[in-house]
Amino acid sequence: MNTNATLNNPLLDFSGLPRFAEIKPEHVAPAIEYLLAEFGSLLQRLLADDNAPTWDNFVVPMEDANERVSRAWGPVGHLNAVMNSTELREVYNATLPKITAFYAELGQNLALFQKYKALRASPEYSSLSAARKKIIENELRDFRLGGAELPDDKKARYLEIQERLSELSSRFSDNLLDATNAYSLFITDKAELSGLPEDALQAAADAATEAGKTGWEFSLKAPSYMPIMLFCDNRELREKLYRAYSTRASEFGKAEQDNTPLMNDIVQLRGEEARLLGFANYGELSLAAKMADTPEQVVTFMRELAQRARPYAEKDLVGLREFAAKELGLSELKSWDVSYASEKLREQRYAFSEQEVKQYFPEDAVFKGMFSLIETLYGLQIKASSAPIWHETVRFFDIRNAQNELVGQFYLDLYARNSKRGGAWMDDVITRRRLATGIQTPVAYLNCNFSAPVGNKPAVFTHDEVITLFHEFGHGLHHLLTEVEDMAVSGINGVEWDAVELPSQFMENFCWEWDVLQGMTRHTETNEKLPRVLFDKMTAAKNFQSGLGALRQIEFSLFDMLMHSNFEAGGNRSILELLDEVRAEVAVLIPPEFNRFPNSFSHIFSGGYAAGYYSYKWAEVLSADAYSLFEENGVLNPDVGARFRAEILAMGGSRGAMESFTAFRGRAPSIDALLRHNGLAGSAA
Repeated sequence: MNTNATLNNPLLDFSGLPRFAEIKPEHVAPAIEYLLAEFGSLLQRLLADDNAPTWDNFVVPMEDANERVSRAWGPVGHLNAVMNSTELREVYNATLPKITAFYAELGQNLALFQKYKALRASPEYSSLSAARKKIIENELRDFRLGGAELPDDKKARYLEIQERLSELSSRFSDNLLDATNAYSLFITDKAELSGLPEDALQAAADAATEAGKTGWEFSLKAPSYMPIMLFCDNRELREKLYRAYSTRASEFGKAEQDNTPLMNDIVQLRGEEARLLGFANYGELSLAAKMADTPEQVVTFMRELAQRARPYAEKDLVGLREFAAKELGLSELKSWDVSYASEKLREQRYAFSEQEVKQYFPEDAVFKGMFSLIETLYGLQIKASSAPIWHETVRFFDIRNAQNELVGQFYLDLYARNSKRGGAWMDDVITRRRLATGIQTPVAYLNCNFSAPVGNKPAVFTHDEVITLFHEFGHGLHHLLTEVEDMAVSGINGVEWDAVELPSQFMENFCWEWDVLQGMTRHTETNEKLPRVLFDKMTAAKNFQSGLGALRQIEFSLFDMLMHSNFEAGGNRSILELLDEVRAEVAVLIPPEFNRFPNSFSHIFSGGYAAGYYSYKWAEVLSADAYSLFEENGVLNPDVGARFRAEILAMGGSRGAMESFTAFRGRAPSIDALLRHNGLAGSAA
């Protein structure tokens, strides 16, 4: 790569924030090739150096090189997720195998492994900080898990598996996005849309106009799909959309978008990878770097939770079926009726609707209240700022401390669009670390898929969307409020996967506090704050169908762990048949035969949660118990907030998650708070 091309490539500018407006698909391959070659040269120099490895002469140069690659590749992966285009997708998928192969080879480099071993055995090790010791221990573990000790022929196969898995995961994600985007349904008769809220009708009308048609256009993206399932009286329309949504990326659509063969290949390859490394199955391999010890422990934990939740779920379902038959004339409750009937039952039982609540959560009020909460708990200020962005609706903020010093920054990308993958997530842009010039400010991406503002009205959020926003902001704070100065355990880095949801789920609790909601609600027309009577109805309804909700998460978690520990892909039973078995064991609501949920289960096939989906429930035990200390001392208590920041958020991955939790809570975690928060602690009778 020539020097001019290097100088002019925005992906190779590490002096500040990514230059999103200037990044083009043609920049990707040259930048990554240059950085990987540079990293390769560094490796040769380090391995040829006969001097004993030290932190400064060995780890720091490795960390610098690692960061340069991640800071160039990170924006590419981000843009592929939020501004997906044919050109970007092609170059991303062409470059991904090179990145994968490079890091897989790095993880297998026996000479590099020996350097870390030598550093671990050196006199310097005892004088290193706890964070640096943890980094070295993690590296030694990861070399073993990366196949560094394998014989050469098995190393070659391990590398093949890594490249193939990254390719398959990317294709899984692409297929799901394409299948979601490919579907649209135009309705010309407004009578077919009875029950649909005005804002959903307006968004559908705007979508139709944009497509050059009259009437209303609906898609499978959440802001379009969910209002139909919740509010539309037209049962046939609900069924049509449910069928389309639940069969995405399956054999019911285009053959080239069917994720079924990819799933089989992914599970088979993960099993082979685990066996190469000496594990009985991929579940064991996955847990080697998590808090949980064995797949059996996870399965037992999930089954015990299922036993606790099942009586409540059965009671939920009996009540829903009775209501649907008596009040809605639905003698048989189908999957496309469940959300609709549940919303109607909630309205009757608690005398409010999600649509009514939504009017009290305009975007500006929600952010004002959320930022005020963070300022109260942690003594921080959050202010709008500016940075290069990838879409006109993206915003950027600074977080400053009481001394007005910059602590962190974050981007906010709130709204759904065709070029953006579904769901909500946080990702890191820049990680906090100490450089020769001082502390590097951490930066995060926060992404959601909410409905955009319509006309001159502000965007309004459902209470569930507010909870989602708080969840992702919790992840963001974990990354941004770290005080660790070494990159590999700074922020969310190095945190066990089954503990990484602790700060995010912890934040969700504040969405149910009267004192917090008073500061973040304003009716879109009357400007009144959320009335106490409506709040009381919301809290009374908080655990509405919590048994059904808990069993749904348990179903997914058990399916994931059993598929990765007690299942042979391509054997006598299919992945779908395994899910049917799990449902027969724990579920009370069984979807129709055509449902192809696994084909869109991105979390485990393309999102890093393989043999780890249980971590949502695992971390919920930690988060509920952590929050109970606030409940005992005042939920807006800045002293408890400072303690949570110091013992959980500030520590990042510099020590074990259980050690951090115990330091904050003063004891080991208890499941009691989780059961109480979910309304599963008393009698289900």
